[in-house]
Amino acid sequence: MLFLLFLGFMYFLPAIIGRDKSDAGLIFVVNLFLGWTVVGWIVAFIWACAADTRQVPVRLVPVATSGRFCCECGTLSVIDAHFCRACGRAF
Repeated sequence: MLFLLFLGFMYFLPAIIGRDKSDAGLIFVVNLFLGWTVVGWIVAFIWACAADTRQVPVRLVPVATSGRFCCECGTLSVIDAHFCRACGRAF
């Protein structure tokens, strides 16, 4: 019984590894239907281990600013300020 549980875990290992990826559903489908072939299991495993290509949102900063951005809270302060007006951190 324990051996069958281990085999089931090994069969679905690519789906378990790739569960947090953007293509998790497709990895599971490939693993489910083609995992019984060695090639299908290896493809699903490599796909699950590969880096996720989701785009990371980037905060846009205006090009011409007349101040400083605080590295703690991100608030724009005047250029001659020595402390952030929102959080009080020194520049």
